[in-house]
Amino acid sequence: MKIIGKMNYSERTINLNSFLTDIQSSFKDSDDFFSLPIRLIGAEYYILGLNSLIDLTKTNELLTQTSQVLIDESKWNQPNVEESISEILNGKLIIYHFDNHHNYILDPVPKTLSRSIDKPANQNILQGPQKSFIEELDTNLGMMRKQIISNNLRTKTFIIGDDQPKEVAILYLEGITDVDFVTELVSQIEIHKSKNIAHLQDVSRVLGFSKVNLIPKFNTSEIPQEAAAYLNKGRILIFLDGLPFALVLPHLFTDMFFQQNDHNFSYLIMYAIRLLRILGAFTAVIFPALYVAVVAVNPELLKIELALSIAYSREGVPYPAFIEIILMLLILELILEASIRLPASIGPTITMVGGIIIGQAVVEAKLVSNILIIVISATLIANSTVVGFQNNFTLRIFKYVIVSVAAVYGLLGTLLGVVFFSAYLSSKTIYGTPYVNIFEGGEKSG
Repeated sequence: MKIIGKMNYSERTINLNSFLTDIQSSFKDSDDFFSLPIRLIGAEYYILGLNSLIDLTKTNELLTQTSQVLIDESKWNQPNVEESISEILNGKLIIYHFDNHHNYILDPVPKTLSRSIDKPANQNILQGPQKSFIEELDTNLGMMRKQIISNNLRTKTFIIGDDQPKEVAILYLEGITDVDFVTELVSQIEIHKSKNIAHLQDVSRVLGFSKVNLIPKFNTSEIPQEAAAYLNKGRILIFLDGLPFALVLPHLFTDMFFQQNDHNFSYLIMYAIRLLRILGAFTAVIFPALYVAVVAVNPELLKIELALSIAYSREGVPYPAFIEIILMLLILELILEASIRLPASIGPTITMVGGIIIGQAVVEAKLVSNILIIVISATLIANSTVVGFQNNFTLRIFKYVIVSVAAVYGLLGTLLGVVFFSAYLSSKTIYGTPYVNIFEGGEKSG
């Protein structure tokens, strides 16, 4: 193969037919676009593509090795400008025959733009495989094929978005997953497949979920072993090209406490760990409200020694218990947000030192009580015991609701808040599956 030469845009548009001219005009403002005349197997061709997606040197070697394939004219197509532009944007190489005005679409040698398979970044695995999904859709699907070697594993792919198309794939196990569930989900995607997807809010919109949701409609997993376990329970996995995790539908209340990695321990340890997570979620929601209830509304519920100890610790505090705890909870939220945004090398140190300094300073300044610092610390630790960071946000939001009711009605308000919380969760369904489901697998009721 011989590259005849690279011409500038004004030179290469002269005396060319409309196909090449239209393609070159579409990419005239893209400096990574190339249109090169080449001589191959005794004929003149043009190759068109994007330097940013194609390794041109290695692709030239590939063309030399496979040049005999180009002799087979049955594989050549009539040129279509729109389809060719789409193929170029997807990283394909267009080979255009200058004499008979046909083109050939070739899979070139791509540039390495994705990272290798690594350990999970957001999910800790104590015992089990240390592989996680990456941003490449094909790689993630291959990892799932390796995890579940079964002819019942079904994969459906969709191109979603008119202006900025992205590839989406859904996976399910035939014979285990509810057929109506699959049909409804596919229909929902087909209806909204013209909408562009840039983030998870767009995914929720395509799946038909309401914008106002206090509970996450889908769970996320970056571990192939855990994703395979969800498939075996009748769930559906959604992979989006560019996202390094799987979306699990439907998301259930039990996902807060049950994790596939738990099965790598003995039964007694597994149930003990899950019980700790349930107690942690209960503590995170109830503990702040109990503090406000027994300090501000129902101090008579405490033993006299404990009541005197709390009263002594709050001596000189100028705020009521409700304002006191709301201020500290907001500071805690700021610390959590800062720990996420700061670089990993300095984030934990700054937030830990900042938390210690702030906690000690506010106590010495008599702005809050010592016992409140204990309550806030216990709440933070307990909130982190649930599985999935998206579930943490749900608990953090409901915590404020129950605290507000407890500030007015005391212990009765705390109980009312728990009842409201339970009723709200019980009223939610995801594609016909109750969110609070007594079955771990998530079978539909009825």
